[in-house]
Amino acid sequence: MKIAKATQNARQFIQIQCVRAALSGLAIAAVSSAVPLTPAFAQSFPISSIQIDGNQRIEDATILSYLRLERGKSATAGELNDAIQRLQRSGLFETVDVVPVGNRLVVTVTEYPTINRVNIEGNKRLKDADLIPLLKSQSRRVYSPATAEADAALLAEGYSQAGRIAATVTPRIIPRSNNRVDLVFEVAEGDVVEVERISFIGNRAYSDRRLRRVIESKQAGFLRSIIQSDTFVGDRIAFDRQLLRDFYLSRGYVDFQVLSSTPELTRQRDGYFVSFKVREGQQFKVGRVTTYSDLPEIDADEYHKVARLKDGEVYSPAKIENTITRMERLALRQGLNFVRVEPRITRNDADVTLDVEFALIRGPRVFVERIDIEGNATTLDRVVRRQFNTVEGDPFNPREIRDAAERIRALGYFSTADVNTRQGSGPEQVVVDVDVEETTTGSLGFGVSYGADAGASLSVNFKERNFLGRGQTLSFSFDTGSDNKNTSVDFIEPSFLGRDLSLGLNAYYRTTDSQYADYDTQNVGFEPSIEFPVSENGRLRLSYRISKDSIKNVNATTSNIIRRDESSAFTSALGVLYSYDTRRTGLNPNGGVLLRFGQQIAGVGGGLKYLQTTGLVSAETRVAREEVTLRAQFEFGANTRLTGNSRITERFFLGSSKLRGFDGAGVGPRDLTSANQDALGGNYFAVARLEADFPLGLPEEYGIRGGVFFDVGSLWGLDDTNTGTNAVPGAAVDDGFKIRSVIGVSLLWDTQIGPLRFNFSKALVKEDYDKERSFDLTVSTKF
Repeated sequence: MKIAKATQNARQFIQIQCVRAALSGLAIAAVSSAVPLTPAFAQSFPISSIQIDGNQRIEDATILSYLRLERGKSATAGELNDAIQRLQRSGLFETVDVVPVGNRLVVTVTEYPTINRVNIEGNKRLKDADLIPLLKSQSRRVYSPATAEADAALLAEGYSQAGRIAATVTPRIIPRSNNRVDLVFEVAEGDVVEVERISFIGNRAYSDRRLRRVIESKQAGFLRSIIQSDTFVGDRIAFDRQLLRDFYLSRGYVDFQVLSSTPELTRQRDGYFVSFKVREGQQFKVGRVTTYSDLPEIDADEYHKVARLKDGEVYSPAKIENTITRMERLALRQGLNFVRVEPRITRNDADVTLDVEFALIRGPRVFVERIDIEGNATTLDRVVRRQFNTVEGDPFNPREIRDAAERIRALGYFSTADVNTRQGSGPEQVVVDVDVEETTTGSLGFGVSYGADAGASLSVNFKERNFLGRGQTLSFSFDTGSDNKNTSVDFIEPSFLGRDLSLGLNAYYRTTDSQYADYDTQNVGFEPSIEFPVSENGRLRLSYRISKDSIKNVNATTSNIIRRDESSAFTSALGVLYSYDTRRTGLNPNGGVLLRFGQQIAGVGGGLKYLQTTGLVSAETRVAREEVTLRAQFEFGANTRLTGNSRITERFFLGSSKLRGFDGAGVGPRDLTSANQDALGGNYFAVARLEADFPLGLPEEYGIRGGVFFDVGSLWGLDDTNTGTNAVPGAAVDDGFKIRSVIGVSLLWDTQIGPLRFNFSKALVKEDYDKERSFDLTVSTKF
């Protein structure tokens, strides 16, 4: 039945085709008499002329250049098709039609309209000023649907990077007169997709809480509307993997691996669960450390002495690199070029150690031909070039080039900085290519701060870190509070005279309305300085200060010790400050040390003559698998008057920032006979501060930690304790060395609007006239 029915349908189809052929036979005969019958693949069209219709802005010559067809020659159907494709791909025409009429080729086009203006609608999180410069579609250019779609995809990707992966961007056109259109990108931003939870699988040495502090991504907390780091960004996950690897390697886990990092979308599609699966391995320590050399001019024992690697300490790649750098620098100081230090690691799985042998070998004789710098539109070449210790013609040292690359990135002038090498004009020549992309280096900030000593204050500051592209820093700041005003201008030249000398110029104007006594102070000064390195982690600063220091508006009821200082005096002082800081440059990832010692001698001209000495010793370390941070600080100061009595503006005061648990100027010598029992300050102080902070078991993304502290110290010493009253001299003012001690607890809250610290304290040892402060809050924010 099916075969019979198919046969009947075929017969009907043939009959219909025969009728159609009969009706069109006359037309076929006419065409056959005019055009020879040839196969389709061999058909060609003679072109005697080309007629172009429909173009308004585009010149005929432009269209002919895309056609690539010549008059007087024949074109095949394939060549005509290629011409049509070229016109369409030009992006200039909405429609293209090429029709041969006899020997004439008629080209009819419809041009794309011109973009009148480009607008973005529906965007709230990302501003027009930031988005429109990224678009290729611009006003007064030809509209192209492909370009508009690409721009829409670019905008959607920008929202995806901001955590709004559900955002959609739709390009639409609004026709205008004279073949113009308005191009509008309609944005539906959607909600932010946050990281709801970050978990780790396979970690034993460190807790999830500790590892969450390592990575850049953060979990969403109750401040999710403010915190931006809890937004899910795919590229950030890859960066987190590297951060985890660096963290474990610096702590001796040489076999550490991130096996996987899996982001999973929640059922509601409004958040991600991110899990890192890791394999820690074992923690290796340094075994035997040796130094070997077969070069006759090198004494291996001498080089071994500069190694900062000891048997039994935790292995760290940073310590290896540091030792290599020290040895190669020693070779350069001895005039030995092309000496390379090759670390040879021997693994001992039985005792979980790594033997390290530093082999001093002869490297290839390669020289730096030139250093090419590209991409710096504003920054001068010399700013980048001075980061290199190597110049053209010097022996090529790969480590020096890598160190220079790190210094260039650390400048903060460039968003990207790539430093690569390639062969120069000969096999023994190397060209160093520096490719940078500049970024914004200026900032304008407004701030609000609060401290129990200074009260609330407002601040405005401007800072340009790359002034005129010279690598110089220019800053201006203005702070005003209820009791003080401070205006300062600073200028820093980091490479004075083309050397590693930092020249600083500081001018300031300060006024205070003392909270501790009824008088005002005014300080106007100028201080130039020079700072330079004296060791790997040590720096020395030399300065000179000239200032006018005034004490005025002293109330009649104020202490006579302060009243007799009411005057203006010029200070001319030389200063020296030495600092040694390993908190960021040291090799211990769990701690660091800060040492600071300074002296100022006034009397090189001016009316005041004194010697002031200050010092600070601070150490920090992490214990309990890096969950608990321990800090210890000792700070001291001594003011020695060379002639006469010290003024109150020269003496020290202990505020809550130095000795917690007491008011500002709450301890030390005090005139108990004055109406306000005025604080007088002291010529000497010494304070020791011990504290620890630790997690409270709250989610890490809240940034809340607990702390305990113990402070002990004293402020003492006056040149003259005579208050001018009938009291027995010295009885009204006790300037002796009296110990005060405080114990307390802290709540530390690291927020996006600034670090908050709540201190609750209790004085253990104090004097009757001291002024306590059992609660203290410090908050600072910039926006």
